[in-house]
Amino acid sequence: MTQSPPTATDVLSPDGHDAQMMRSVLETGGLWTVDTRAPSYRQLRPFNQPDGARYSQLPEADEESAAYWETDGFPVHKGLSTHLAGIEEHPDPVAAHVMAVCSGYAYSGAETVSMIMARLGLEKNHCRLISATVDAMFICSRAFLIQSGDGKVVILCYRGTEPTNLANGLTDVDVEPERINYQFEDPCASVHAGFYRNVRATRHEVMEALRRAVAGRSVRKPVEGEVEGESDRMPGKLEALYITGHSLGGAMASMLAVMLRHEKKYAAVAELLKGVYTFGQPMIGDPSLARACENDREFSRKIIRYVHGDDVVPHFPPVTAGPYEHFGREYRYRISHLQQSVSGWLRYLGSSYQPQTGAWRETDTYTSQMSSFLGFALGATTLAARKSQILRALPVVYSLEDHLPAHYIGALTPGRVSDEFGD
Repeated sequence: MTQSPPTATDVLSPDGHDAQMMRSVLETGGLWTVDTRAPSYRQLRPFNQPDGARYSQLPEADEESAAYWETDGFPVHKGLSTHLAGIEEHPDPVAAHVMAVCSGYAYSGAETVSMIMARLGLEKNHCRLISATVDAMFICSRAFLIQSGDGKVVILCYRGTEPTNLANGLTDVDVEPERINYQFEDPCASVHAGFYRNVRATRHEVMEALRRAVAGRSVRKPVEGEVEGESDRMPGKLEALYITGHSLGGAMASMLAVMLRHEKKYAAVAELLKGVYTFGQPMIGDPSLARACENDREFSRKIIRYVHGDDVVPHFPPVTAGPYEHFGREYRYRISHLQQSVSGWLRYLGSSYQPQTGAWRETDTYTSQMSSFLGFALGATTLAARKSQILRALPVVYSLEDHLPAHYIGALTPGRVSDEFGD
């Protein structure tokens, strides 16, 4: 089943800006967009009363301010915009957690993404969802732009493969290589045609939104209660751009990063790119492309790929589709399934011993291609097998279970953080 552009009933919102959202959806013709604003901290915590002496020092007029509603765990990362804008060395644990959460929640809608990013620490963020669907061309492109309330940070997040979306699945298997028209060392360098086509389907709207952010304007159009022109200006201009995504979304994130690096017209945006964080990303290009990206050290250091356990998707496309290679920096999360299974049985029998967690480690040996598409079918069996205490202990080569975004979020959550909600 494929996803169609939303109808009027699909975009109704509890805030009463239905007409505005429908205008936004229909105005671009072939593309459809949804614009939203993050709920306030007060709206996010309606049953939480301000706590203690910290708030007694604030005047009553500050009840709508972020500080009035902050607690020890909320928002999850205080001062997040300032932190993201100031990072010098990547990967950064806070950035990795934020990007993993954003990539996981990108499988929902704009209002949900905006809400969870506010909980993480981007209060008063502006969010725009840009979508394009052409089933016959295997195009199902979804790009979220989340802009911090101060205008300094934008996160561009691509949605990954939707399990119930046929066009998404066909995008992944549209592995015919397509030559990319950039000046690489090898003029025949090629990329995955499906990924490339999906990035280009929404690229111009994405870049227009980023151009506005560079100029100190909002990435989105006004929503209910706002007047165009009055609320368009942001307190500051874009200082830090992050691109992220899970699965297909990760491939699209890396693809756009390559395009930013090689198209001079995007130079003003490209120079603000801080990092590209991807999770369970398949390969996007042939060895010539990978080699050219690796040799560009300034660029390749910004590409950070996370591979959880035996995730099958980073091994895609298979050898039978032609030669493909990864590039950038790869971090793998390793954990003994046997150890986890034994620990689980001990806990089941009453032991207080807790299962050991894994660790992320950078590797110089990149994930390689699977031999054929049968590897993906083999990996899919783990979705059921890993639910069994006994079968969980069996070694596997490929795992679709390890590809789930919740596993990436869990493994990248800092120790001091309970969850992404800040409850």
